[in-house]
Amino acid sequence: MDGLTVIGHPLVEHKLTLLRDRATPSPEVRRLMHELAGLLAYEALADLPLEDVRIETPLAPMTARRLARGVCFVSILRAAEGLVPGLIALVPSARVGHVGLYRDEETLRPVRYYCKLPADIGARAVVVADPMLATGGTAVEAIRQIKLAGARDIRFLCLVAAPEGVAALRSAHADVAVFAGALDERLNSEGFILPGLGDAGDRLFGTE
Repeated sequence: MDGLTVIGHPLVEHKLTLLRDRATPSPEVRRLMHELAGLLAYEALADLPLEDVRIETPLAPMTARRLARGVCFVSILRAAEGLVPGLIALVPSARVGHVGLYRDEETLRPVRYYCKLPADIGARAVVVADPMLATGGTAVEAIRQIKLAGARDIRFLCLVAAPEGVAALRSAHADVAVFAGALDERLNSEGFILPGLGDAGDRLFGTE
């Protein structure tokens, strides 16, 4: 699909298999989410710009390269909190923002209840994280809020995506690339990804 990168690394596929297994307990779900987040973000940030800098090694001076821009990870509450530790482990200097949304039962539209983003988000490369990209409604609204805050360099990271969600996100935000561990078959009648991995938040926090 246009604008979608499925990161088919053997370690990603292996860890996703373990994560999908309904017998995997919450402590293991947490560990796998942390590890997968780092693996996926490594690829999602592969195009970050670099700049030259003069440094002194223990043996000699040299011109080396470092990141030319800061990074911001934005967690879509609550399930994306399982990804944040792995993201921060990859880029410890990154800022972390949060967007909280719930679905109105009458309109079925996402409603914001919380949004806290870095003041300088417009100067940073932004990775919006959520374990699942299902219908795409939450992701579309979260990215809208993030753009209103001034962000321009945005990419979306998820563990598992449905074709319907990718299409919805790309239709609303054609400038936002999607990075996923897997593209699954479809959504069921309740909006869950098939085969998917169940409710990511419940499995993460043991609230099934």
